[in-house]
Amino acid sequence: MQTVAQSQSGTETDWVSRFADDVIAESERRAPGKPVVVASGLSPSGPIHLGNLREVMTPHLVADEIRRRGYTVRHLISWDDYDRYRKVPNGVPGVDASWAEHIGKPLTSVPAPAGSAYPNWAEHFKAAMNEALGELGVEFDGISQTEKYTSGAYREQILHAMKHRAEIDAVLDRYRTKKDPADAAAKGAKGGKKPQQQKKVDEAEAAAEEGSGAASEDDGSGGSAGYFPYKPYCGNCEKDLTTVTSYDDDSTELNYTCTSCGFAETVRLNEFNRGKLVWKVDWPMRWAYEGVVFEPSGVDHSSPGSSFVVGGQIVREVFGGVQPIGPMYAFVGISGMAKMSSSKGGVPTPADALKIMEAPLLRWLYARRKPNQSFKIAFDQEIQRLYDEWDSLKRKVADESVLPADAAAYSRAVGTAAGELPRTPRPLPYRTLASVVDITAGHDEQTLRILSELDPENPLTSLDEVRPRLDRAENWITTQVPAEARTIVRDEPDKELLGSLDDQGRESLRLLLEGLDSHWSLDGLTTLVYGVPKVLAGLEPDAKPTPELKVAQRSFFALLYRLLVSRDTGPRLPTLLLAVGADRVRRLLGA
Repeated sequence: MQTVAQSQSGTETDWVSRFADDVIAESERRAPGKPVVVASGLSPSGPIHLGNLREVMTPHLVADEIRRRGYTVRHLISWDDYDRYRKVPNGVPGVDASWAEHIGKPLTSVPAPAGSAYPNWAEHFKAAMNEALGELGVEFDGISQTEKYTSGAYREQILHAMKHRAEIDAVLDRYRTKKDPADAAAKGAKGGKKPQQQKKVDEAEAAAEEGSGAASEDDGSGGSAGYFPYKPYCGNCEKDLTTVTSYDDDSTELNYTCTSCGFAETVRLNEFNRGKLVWKVDWPMRWAYEGVVFEPSGVDHSSPGSSFVVGGQIVREVFGGVQPIGPMYAFVGISGMAKMSSSKGGVPTPADALKIMEAPLLRWLYARRKPNQSFKIAFDQEIQRLYDEWDSLKRKVADESVLPADAAAYSRAVGTAAGELPRTPRPLPYRTLASVVDITAGHDEQTLRILSELDPENPLTSLDEVRPRLDRAENWITTQVPAEARTIVRDEPDKELLGSLDDQGRESLRLLLEGLDSHWSLDGLTTLVYGVPKVLAGLEPDAKPTPELKVAQRSFFALLYRLLVSRDTGPRLPTLLLAVGADRVRRLLGA
């Protein structure tokens, strides 16, 4: 069976196929004949951003390739909605400082932002991601960790971890921060934290650096009663600011106290479902429980002592399982923005991206780069160049001049094993659509008039032909382009500027106006505006430009922009002229 990544010679060409080969072989070795299991984990601690999307798209693309080859695959997305609420994100509508009172509770016990239609914080942020994943064609099995823990599904694994807490503690201790005794004593003499307290602070800070909500948990309770890899949520205040004070392996009787409200309770762990394993134990437990073969991890999880590294030892030494294979993936950025963080808020989400770009383009950004290559997603002017590149790739695919790896990335972007994603029937250039809706302010009749004149021999008859790309371009103009950068066509001619023109300036405008009717199309006007300075220089309109001629062209373009939109720059002139209309162009240029 040929895959999307095979060239004419039959050789594999892209990173997705190489991982698919490895995952199939590993799955057959571990669980022959059973479905291949790949996994992602998402913490709905706030807006789930485009960096988090790589956690999903990497295994999705591999899973989809495996499905194309005829295998049954389960792509699990574990919603870490039983994680603690760490902090109040910035920039989330309907959320204020009062949400701080819920810090320490499970995400599913925190109220949703004001005005939300969802029952709690986690469901509010899961909903937007679920919708975006559906639009992106991502097929997955969602698993709520709240449902798993509160139903007792992990009870056997929890009891096993508690029984083997000494082994877990020993693994974790290999990576814990070691303090110099003399240094620690000096800190104590100065009234600083005691060594044990400092160790916990160091570990918590290191975990927080890993970036995800789940990873921010500490390694577990390590008080005078010993180490415990389990955290109860308080029966009074619901927070995880608890310390296990004793535990009996035989009876499973557990005592804990809450440092937040002072509540203390005795429970039997074999029937208690209000708590969870700490993150560095929880993750490897799930690998073994679900039989995960492939799961990528971010660079923040792959450093010494991080969750993925420690988890690999715990899953083997404690749970008798095998760590998934999978790449370390690099960060995804936004043009002009630093590394994204869900807990900080105010960062673009997949839903935000899908408002200004079509789903195949967004898929392509993740498919064309190897997981260990960082990249940026454009919300600024760069999106126009990105769309030009995408349209060029489509043409190369059509005429078979495309490189094999690029063809594979394109195929993965436009569809999945289940079929092709919706696309724009007549994909006019994004920059052209953006320029037109910028000038018309989204007026449909005006927009249709202009777009229908782009190619008089094959005129557009309905805006539906250019949707949804047209809608994405309009959203980009209205939400991402600053008001001062929007294009506003003059109402009246600039008489002062027209009156100051020299003979050459007046002649250039005469030549342009003289050729409007015979060149009234996108290609024709392109030839005209570039040709006027050539004719003035005594050259043919199709003459190759010289450095001197390019200077003259730039001066001519700047003059037209000043006369039409009172700026030195603007949308591409052929598009601008079509948008303004021939009669208005004549009036503004002083005809």
